[in-house]
Amino acid sequence: MGDRLRLLSWNVNGIRAVFKKDFLPWLATESPDVLCLQETKCQVPQLPPELAPPPGYHAEWFCGDRPGYSGVATLSKVKPARVVKGLGIQKFDFEGRFLETDHGTFTLCNVYFPNGGSGAERLAYKHEFYAAALERLKSLQKEGKGVVVTGDFNIAHAEIDVYDPAKCSKISGFLPEERVWLDRLTGELGFVDALRRFDASPQKYTWWDQRTFARKRNDGWRIDYHFVSADLSSRLESAFILPDVTGSDHCPVGVVLTVP
Repeated sequence: MGDRLRLLSWNVNGIRAVFKKDFLPWLATESPDVLCLQETKCQVPQLPPELAPPPGYHAEWFCGDRPGYSGVATLSKVKPARVVKGLGIQKFDFEGRFLETDHGTFTLCNVYFPNGGSGAERLAYKHEFYAAALERLKSLQKEGKGVVVTGDFNIAHAEIDVYDPAKCSKISGFLPEERVWLDRLTGELGFVDALRRFDASPQKYTWWDQRTFARKRNDGWRIDYHFVSADLSSRLESAFILPDVTGSDHCPVGVVLTVP
């Protein structure tokens, strides 16, 4: 027995934009214990007053140095015991992508992984970020506490996670060399893809290309996840996607976790 915690994650593609699309009523209705946001695209002084912090939540914001770009935030009903912003590597941390919070029985990593689609240099940067993140997750595991890593991974793991595997395999986000990282996360480190523990069905997507109106056809990718360390997997009660939630080119994903 224990407490049931509902954890949600959502790449909002701009917190100020989604705020204007009934974000606060949605948050009040869903009422997650913890909500991880990615691609907030906002410095803290630019936040609407209603979000600093939202009613009933403690908020940790890790913003990129570049205005209107990247950024993550973790909202929690109970203030985390510890907060670590960044990986300790300046070339990654100035983009505001990795936010770690301690929730007592587990550590939560809220991550907005880089997109590698703008060329070879950016793809190399993406691979370097993934390597650094993997080392950080390894070190957290050595502390002996459960770990949850969530966010926009900018990788679809398996063919079932994209609408057209042959086409997508030529695009950053589903390149074989990118997918290997998730193989290492699940194989070498033993993390569990929470959704796939409960649902092995196809067409479970979390991102759709807005330029091609892909959401209407459900031509999507599953690139937003909750991965839990092996020691927490038995505490997973459910995992789910909320595809009907609009306001971003991504939709929220969630898990329910029982903790002592």
